[in-house]
Amino acid sequence: MKLLKHFLIALLTVLLCIYLPYFFDSSNYLTAAFATSNASHVTVVTDSSKSTILSFPVLATTSTTNQTETYSLVQQSQALYEAGQFMEAVQLLKKAANEFKANNDALNEAIALSNLSLAYQQLGQWQQASEAIAQSIKLLQTLKDSNSSQAQSQIFAQALDVQGSLELARGQTEAALGTWQEAAKIYQQLDDISALIRNRINQAQAMQALGNYLQAHKTLILVQGILQKQADSSLKATGLQSLGNVLRGLGYLNDSHKILEESSSVARKVGNAIAQSNALLSLGNTARAQTYAQVSLGNSNSADNYTKTAIQYYQQAVQIASATPTVRLQSQLNLLRLLVEQKEFSTAKTLLSQIQSQINNLPPSRTAVNYRINFAQSLSKMIQNEVQPKDVAKMLAQAVEIAKSLKDERSESYAIGTLGELYEQSGQLSDAKGLTQQALVKAESIDAQDITYQWHWQMGRILQKQSNIPAATAAYNRAYNALKSLRNDLVAINPDVQFSFRESIEPVYRQYVDLLLQLEENTQKSDNLLQAREVIESLQLAELDNFFRSPCLLPRVGLDKLVEKEKSTAVIYPIILDNRLEIITRLPGQDTIYHNTTKISKTVLENTVEQLQKDLPIASREPDVKQYSQQLYDWLIKPIETNLTNKDIKTLVFVLDGSLRNIPMGILYDKQQQKYLVEKYAISLTPGLQLVDPKPLQNAQINVLVAGVEQERLIEGKSFSELSNVTQELKKVQSSVQKSKQLLNQDFTQTNLEKQIQFTPFSVVHLATHGQFSSDVEQTYILTWDKLLKVRELDNLLRTRGESRPETIELLVLSACKTATGDKRAALGLAGVAVRAGARSTLATLWTIDDESTSEFMGELYRQLDAGVTKAQALQRAQLVILAKENRPYFWAPYVLVGNWL
Repeated sequence: MKLLKHFLIALLTVLLCIYLPYFFDSSNYLTAAFATSNASHVTVVTDSSKSTILSFPVLATTSTTNQTETYSLVQQSQALYEAGQFMEAVQLLKKAANEFKANNDALNEAIALSNLSLAYQQLGQWQQASEAIAQSIKLLQTLKDSNSSQAQSQIFAQALDVQGSLELARGQTEAALGTWQEAAKIYQQLDDISALIRNRINQAQAMQALGNYLQAHKTLILVQGILQKQADSSLKATGLQSLGNVLRGLGYLNDSHKILEESSSVARKVGNAIAQSNALLSLGNTARAQTYAQVSLGNSNSADNYTKTAIQYYQQAVQIASATPTVRLQSQLNLLRLLVEQKEFSTAKTLLSQIQSQINNLPPSRTAVNYRINFAQSLSKMIQNEVQPKDVAKMLAQAVEIAKSLKDERSESYAIGTLGELYEQSGQLSDAKGLTQQALVKAESIDAQDITYQWHWQMGRILQKQSNIPAATAAYNRAYNALKSLRNDLVAINPDVQFSFRESIEPVYRQYVDLLLQLEENTQKSDNLLQAREVIESLQLAELDNFFRSPCLLPRVGLDKLVEKEKSTAVIYPIILDNRLEIITRLPGQDTIYHNTTKISKTVLENTVEQLQKDLPIASREPDVKQYSQQLYDWLIKPIETNLTNKDIKTLVFVLDGSLRNIPMGILYDKQQQKYLVEKYAISLTPGLQLVDPKPLQNAQINVLVAGVEQERLIEGKSFSELSNVTQELKKVQSSVQKSKQLLNQDFTQTNLEKQIQFTPFSVVHLATHGQFSSDVEQTYILTWDKLLKVRELDNLLRTRGESRPETIELLVLSACKTATGDKRAALGLAGVAVRAGARSTLATLWTIDDESTSEFMGELYRQLDAGVTKAQALQRAQLVILAKENRPYFWAPYVLVGNWL
């Protein structure tokens, strides 16, 4: 009978954690991000995430009357849980657990406690959830030690999955990964493939949050392979949806879309409307993320198309989700958000009454708070369109009251802070300040840094509007410090923060710098200049973290170490603000940091840069290039020219900002002296001095791996033209050095490249092949013979050598690459390659030149390097050789050096 009981438990139990891949999404986290100066929110887009509660079997053959009543309590709790009535479910589960305990039924007591933990998690009551799951695991461990069965082992593994979900929710990411790995061992022993798939998807979430991107991706590839072999079923549809959601979070938007389409198709084939509506909701969220990506690329037409696609998916999900009210409401909220963003207010209004009635019927839970906040944020953008501020305030006040009743301080903080933002928008600054302070106290009491930074930022804006600049600057400083402490979590945890980086994170840095420089101008305090420079450096790191969806870039040196060592080097930080260009210059010597301001609007500056970027790759447009580059010289270099001359500066290192990264600084033209900047200085770029590894090129013999693709190729649907001078270029390089190895055309594969780099101590890797830099990590790649080597794969390949080993790659040369056309932040991809390549320096081209001048340039570059000059000087001299023969910038200007210039 005992064996029968365990068999039935194993057979009939549908454990809560079956859908755990959904738990770590935005419906459980109020990490919504704010936008720029208007502080309108970019609300977290939610997926269905409620975990399924464990069903208890009714065992008539062994149950007494009291036990039958207890099982009835459990069945009722399950129905309440599925209906979203979590508080009621908690009460019944507590009662059931106590009665199982009284009957010495430890196994079912443990199951009840696991379910209780899940219900507490839905309420945001983490301490109670922790106590419940700890008791459950303790009971299961005792049973396992005394008389373990297959059923008990499976339930123990499932309880570990629940514990992992709680640990991840509380920010204990390493512990969560360890817990899930422990559960995975049990699933492997039991050969429970379905549970193992879900478990591995959970592990990938934790790996991503820890910054172990490559490990997470390998895990997901393995999961995808297993899922593809499964017969169509509801389980397969659910697994594919979970996989698609995680891929979206990792930034693989095209892959996410493909997997989610398959999930929807499978769900449709097997007739599972719930799984299909969930897949459509997720497809809408992926399309929305693709909209953000295209906006950041400057592709407005593509962004509009993705927006329309997202709207269609949400509408389909609403139609199908009649049996799943939660998915229906989530889809409607996300649809409303998009319609409001597109200013389609008339269509948006048709949703208001439908959403309002559903929200009013929600039982108290964290989800109910989140939905009200989400709805209020959309309503706040419709205040000029028949929506009254009092209606928005009422919705937020309800959210506050529900959060208070749940004792969910995180949700309460977010609701109060959002209400404060509403008052800020309406100009009621005193009330806004008071509410923001309340929200801050709540957030800080639970150490919720991801929302604390938002309230500090909000406080800074309010104080600035009240003309209290010193206090506003102090508030911004606190927001900035909170962001620094969040560096790992913020990038990895919340996909919507990732995709809205320019609205939710970047403005904090820029607005803080703006205030610091205003204060410096009024007080002449160099401390403010130093802090402004540090903030800009931090912004560069944050941008690269966001680019890779992985916080793996660690500062290496202090900011001034190199400048003090290299007496003829100046570091220039141009900072683009809305109404001016600020220039911070660090010169050798003590207290030699300067601040200059050029009164030029951001729009005018960016338009000039954009036009120059368009003209540079066209050889015949030299007059236009001179006109625009002269204007930039006057804005950027002329204000600091005297300081550079007085200090006898020979090398300029630029930490470039925004669109300035898309053009080579050597092109700036001094009309008075009739010289380009490269004729006066050696020039290098860096995403930040903190990332530079300050070592000169070793005086030892230069050993070069040269590789390239010369022939025309069609790879992954992209056509790549012939590069007729690749063979000549590689021969020039090899003739300029004493030791080299070549991989050309068919020999230039990822496998061969990896083998050569791993087993031979090359100091230089020279790749002459098509490539592209983009602000989209998926569109940053180099061409090998048979595939596009994406930047993340290149990162892994080049890092097969540890940087601490003596044979570190000193220089990576990417010849024939280019920045993506029309992408205003394309050079972010170049910076990303440079800092993640495992090389001290990267030399790349910003546009493709298939010309004899390239091979001549490269030959001269290596001759100079072999002669022992710095990399920046070698670049300058090689460019001057070409410039002396061909004055048009098209031929000599595309080369930029990123990283260590020594």
